[in-house]
Amino acid sequence: MRLGIVGLPNVGKSTLFNAITKAGAECANYPFCTIEPNVGIVAVPDERLDKLAKMYSPEKVTPTTVEFVDIAGLVKGASKGEGLGNKFLSHIREVDAIIHVVRCFEDGNIVHVDGSIGPLRDIETINLELIFADMEMIEKRMDKTRKMLKSGDKKFQEELEFLESIKETLERGLPVRSMDLSSDQKNMVDQLFLLTSKPVLYAANVSEDDLTSGTENAYVAELKSFAGKEGSEVMIICAKIEEEIAQLDDTEKQDFLGELGLSESGLDRLIRASYKLLGLISYLTAGPQEVRAWTIVKGTKAPQAAGKIHSDFERGFIRAEIVAYDELIQCGSYNTCKEKGLVRSEGKEYVMQDGDVTLFRFNV
Repeated sequence: MRLGIVGLPNVGKSTLFNAITKAGAECANYPFCTIEPNVGIVAVPDERLDKLAKMYSPEKVTPTTVEFVDIAGLVKGASKGEGLGNKFLSHIREVDAIIHVVRCFEDGNIVHVDGSIGPLRDIETINLELIFADMEMIEKRMDKTRKMLKSGDKKFQEELEFLESIKETLERGLPVRSMDLSSDQKNMVDQLFLLTSKPVLYAANVSEDDLTSGTENAYVAELKSFAGKEGSEVMIICAKIEEEIAQLDDTEKQDFLGELGLSESGLDRLIRASYKLLGLISYLTAGPQEVRAWTIVKGTKAPQAAGKIHSDFERGFIRAEIVAYDELIQCGSYNTCKEKGLVRSEGKEYVMQDGDVTLFRFNV
């Protein structure tokens, strides 16, 4: 899962990304690595792994991971190359979803790039740059399709009509993700790598006082109203607090969160919300060698899930032996689950469920 963090200068985006990279560096189960100066990988929080580790005492525990890309410098004119715009727009093309950080706090010491706080104005600035970039991409594709149309193949006429409908949507200032698309049209959009087709999660960056008070300020209310109309979600965070939390060890982290009246960090909530946004789930494998989580798209069938581990597992798939995580924990051991008939043998048409503890049988 690759998430791109966007936002105007001085909205808290860099502070949040710094918190993410520090969290990665502190992660005991997965070594933090920087692929580029603006990319960081952190483990996905999953307490199920900890409980399975106590049961199996494995040699290692491997969580699934999420990759965050800091899309810096996105300013007015980015679609025309301003602020290194072309470089950062290309980074957005490569991510699965966008985390749009929006400033929802007042602070006289932190000057806003536009001189005042305005969440909807900030969103419009970013969205227009993405729309302009998409329009340029669509126009190039339309030119190519018109040339192909001379061959007489009807499919190019249908393609041109669809591209024209996308262009009309963009000209109205609407993102491609707002369009009601068929499965074939979605596949075509995926091949176009359009920026506004990507799902968006708005991160409302508030002050420490606003976060701990549990009340929404006017900026957050305004943002939620806007996001609701386009079918997007809003998650409230305090980037400053996240940066502080990232520098603490596990015990200190829990004590600090307790003092603030919070049950988990904003980063943990952000990852969970991103999973939901992309329709992702995790299945688990457990044994004395390793306890591990694997990320798959909701609706994935058993053979394709097995292929996540190794292509041979999918190619030679025989069956999947599965027990639900909750049942395994309740029984206390895999053998007890077997004795109670809770371990199921599932075939090629089985759709994997979140938390399935799985052993794949295969023959190559």
